[in-house]
Amino acid sequence: MASRRVRAFKRWMSSHGIEYSDALHFKDDPERGISVVALCDLKEGDVVATIPKTACLTVKTSGACKIIEAAGLGGILGLSVALMYERSLGEESSWAGYLQLLPHQECVPFAWSLAEVDSLLCGTELHKIVKEDKKFICEDWKECIRPLLDSTTLKGKAHFFGVEEYIAAKSLVASRSFEIDDYHGSGMVPLADLFNHKTGAEDVHFSSVSSHHESVNDDDGDNHEYANASGDDDEPSTENSDQDRDETDPSMGNNSSDSSDAEPSSVSGDDSSVLQMIMVKDVKVGIEIFNTYGLVGNAALLHRYGFTEPENSYDIVNIDLELVLQWSSSLFSSRYTRARLSLWRRLGYSGCVSQSSEYFEIAFNGEPQIELLILLYIILLPEDTYHKLDLSLSAGESYNEAICTILSKKNNIALENTSDISIELFFTESVCNALSSLADMRESCYAFKSKEDDIEVLRSGSTKDRKLYHSSVLRLSERRILENLRNYAAALMQSLRPAKRSSMRKRLKRNGMQH
Repeated sequence: MASRRVRAFKRWMSSHGIEYSDALHFKDDPERGISVVALCDLKEGDVVATIPKTACLTVKTSGACKIIEAAGLGGILGLSVALMYERSLGEESSWAGYLQLLPHQECVPFAWSLAEVDSLLCGTELHKIVKEDKKFICEDWKECIRPLLDSTTLKGKAHFFGVEEYIAAKSLVASRSFEIDDYHGSGMVPLADLFNHKTGAEDVHFSSVSSHHESVNDDDGDNHEYANASGDDDEPSTENSDQDRDETDPSMGNNSSDSSDAEPSSVSGDDSSVLQMIMVKDVKVGIEIFNTYGLVGNAALLHRYGFTEPENSYDIVNIDLELVLQWSSSLFSSRYTRARLSLWRRLGYSGCVSQSSEYFEIAFNGEPQIELLILLYIILLPEDTYHKLDLSLSAGESYNEAICTILSKKNNIALENTSDISIELFFTESVCNALSSLADMRESCYAFKSKEDDIEVLRSGSTKDRKLYHSSVLRLSERRILENLRNYAAALMQSLRPAKRSSMRKRLKRNGMQH
């Protein structure tokens, strides 16, 4: 039996021309929200939903379209205002049956209190980013939304357009919206936003049918690169934007059957005015049907969608350049550190850059970014070797000539060009020790949050306190990578012993150093 809110949503879908297969069961769980389960076997290529673009909530379809466009608001900001406006209408909104299904706001970190951000995210990839998010959101509200309250249409509705209401609306838009087409831009797509995410396990795909192209928004995903998580200007791409939804059964609207032997009804529609949800994989009866929001790590998932996944192999940890310089300055003078950094830059290197921050990525398996290894190598070069390299560059030698000369002398081998260079040549005992020290320094950023506390939160198995649970998963994921970095460095240290060096060289050999 479908829950009351799902029955209301089904009636609303029927009245707005949304067609969906009766093989879809909307399961409404009090703790986990809505998920979509197959009532019978579904096959790759089955179209399980067709959604008219007129049923989507966009700036163009909203009753506030003229106000929003007159103010020049677009993207997530414009759509957030459209959502706030429709919420202010209550039952009079054309989307009332859809909006009643949505939570007031998603559990994304920018919707947390500042105290919760400082307490739960301290030391993680998201801490600084979310604090910046909150600052920018308040600025957007003051500069773009508060002036709208003077318009005749919004007179007397100020309480629906406050900063807290904007944060709530933005959390839904950021986590649930899809890119529809050039005319509509991004929008809230009823039903499509009910399929939960699973990394690397896409069962159903959102497709915007076009008369000019076979489909739009059919790319592989919304792959964020973390530390750059603020994403205020990012449009959520073809992937949906939701997580622990709210949904339930199928005994309304399109006559969904509870029999596992049922055949799925077909859904028609090859029209440029509609959107489709298409199966990209066979799914057996009784199994949840997943969309995917891209191959992204837990920092990106929590930041954009408000949830995490334990054992996420796409996790990364970033080590800020500032942390590396702090480590170097603890061993050498500041002048020494600046000179070595300058040489590294003259060789043409830099880290990843996000806004005002520069950082290096550590992969899930603990492997550090090559640029970090080269920087550590240069910082730890003996003084005479450093001066030779510095003079070579000053004399006009190319990067290739200079670095090959230094590595050739150090390793007693002949290197003609950089294609002969393997990553192993930058590993020394001191570089391995540096990697371990950086892992320790990065982990110390978690301050008072112990690994044991986080493990206990996960062991309890309860997700009722979603903020505590998902921040614990994020921290443990990052700590696991830092431990992998230590193990990576320790294994390299072992390989430096003469008896093992030859075999390790074969394992670490690369096709050439990317520069």
